[in-house]
Amino acid sequence: METKRLVWTAMLTALAVVIPLVFSSIGLVLVLGPFTATVASHVPVMLAMFLTPGSAFLVGLGSALSFMAIHGMVVAARAAMHAFVAAGGAVLIGRGRSFAQVLLITLPIHGLLESLIVLPFGYSLYQALVVVGLGTAIHHAVDMVIALSIVKFISPILPRQI
Repeated sequence: METKRLVWTAMLTALAVVIPLVFSSIGLVLVLGPFTATVASHVPVMLAMFLTPGSAFLVGLGSALSFMAIHGMVVAARAAMHAFVAAGGAVLIGRGRSFAQVLLITLPIHGLLESLIVLPFGYSLYQALVVVGLGTAIHHAVDMVIALSIVKFISPILPRQI
């Protein structure tokens, strides 16, 4: 089981790195000041919630490294919050919450964490809470639909806890 989890962690981390790199290069990214939204960039992190909290955390860190290479420190700091959201989601799934419930529970937490992390970089409360926080919540919701669709499609071939 450990090998299987390691492989899933590696694959999802690779996706968390590749999606921002590729999608940013072909224009599938929205940039508004401290806020960026890259289509499907949260999906590997969300799927990692089916793994252990530690594995999910690592996938989130992979996401942060990718964003650091593309968008710099502010966006990388925001992306580092994915590690905490993913680990928390993995804990909730481990306690028997459904994937949809976990994604809904983590939505405001995700938005708040990303809002707070931009404040030390000199952004105003408006930019942090409205632009980043609300933008992150909307982006999370869009990627949540993608992640739920993927899980629905592949669930017949996967166990609940990978």
